[in-house]
Amino acid sequence: MRKSTFTALAFSILVGLPTASLAGSEDIVVEDAWSRASIGINRPGAAYMTLRNTGTEPVTLLGLETPLAMMPDIHETKTDANGVSSMAPAGEIIIPPGESVSLEPGGMHAMLMRLQTKMVEGETFPLTMNFADGGKLTVNVPILGIAARGPEG
Repeated sequence: MRKSTFTALAFSILVGLPTASLAGSEDIVVEDAWSRASIGINRPGAAYMTLRNTGTEPVTLLGLETPLAMMPDIHETKTDANGVSSMAPAGEIIIPPGESVSLEPGGMHAMLMRLQTKMVEGETFPLTMNFADGGKLTVNVPILGIAARGPEG
C-alpha cells in the first residue's frame, strides 16, 4: 500500500469520515461521501462525493454497483440557456492526475434507480466504483436526513 493511500485511510478512520476499500484503483481517494434518506422506494435515490486522483495517470470511472439499487449510474444535470434543466447519463468519467471530480446536487451525481430498500437516515450502504483498468473501489455511503445539503449538515 502506498504511504499516501495509507495516510488518507488512517486519517479517515481517526476522524470518522466514510472510508473506501483499498482493493482496486489505489490512486483514487473518495472524500465526503453522503446521500439523503428516501420516502420509499418508488423514486430514485442519489449519492454524492468527491473522487480525487492522487496518481500520475488519468483514471476512468466506468460504472457503479450497489445492492441498494438495481440501476446505479452516474448522471449529470444540465441547464440550457432558457433555464430548462435536464438529466442524462454522464458516460465514462475521466479523472485527470492530481485533480478531483465532484458528484454533487445539481451537477454530476450517482443516480440510484430502482431502489431495493428504503434509504434510512443513520444507515449506510456500499457503493462500488468500477474503473477502466479493472480496478474496483467500494465506499460505505452514510445516509443523512431527507433535507440534508451535505455531510456538514
